[in-house]
Amino acid sequence: MSAVGLTYLTLILIAYGVSSCSSKEKTQRSLKIAGLSLWRLLPLLAAVFGLVGLFQVFLPPELIEKTLGESSGVASLLLGGGMGAVAIGPPAAAFPLAGTLLSAGAWPPAIAAFIVSWVSVGVVTLPFEAGVFGMRYALVRNGIAFGAALLIGLLMGLVL
Repeated sequence: MSAVGLTYLTLILIAYGVSSCSSKEKTQRSLKIAGLSLWRLLPLLAAVFGLVGLFQVFLPPELIEKTLGESSGVASLLLGGGMGAVAIGPPAAAFPLAGTLLSAGAWPPAIAAFIVSWVSVGVVTLPFEAGVFGMRYALVRNGIAFGAALLIGLLMGLVL
């Protein structure tokens, strides 16, 4: 287990200990809710880690470095942002995939654009968003979000 995971687990156990002293009933209800949430998340987690495994086995690092590496420049930034824009799922699912791509040689700005566009751009949900807010709004919002994802990716490249 990583140090960060162990730290979170310790803090949560302390919080549950304090909560138990305050109200055993509320603590038990909280544990039940947490257990149900974990149960609902298990299929997603299994799918994400399965996808990470597929990436690691079927996408050679040379291919990832060639398409998403620093040598591809703006093209890798656009590809990273585009991959995130068409991805769908909870933002937490983006991080294991991003970590796999980074460890295989992807350029950090391209991966930052991937994560930011995953969270903020919704190509797959565009029809629903357009139905609720109007096509013009949906296109402008997604366009601005995509541009911001690319800009954030570039800024991350300056910081890292």
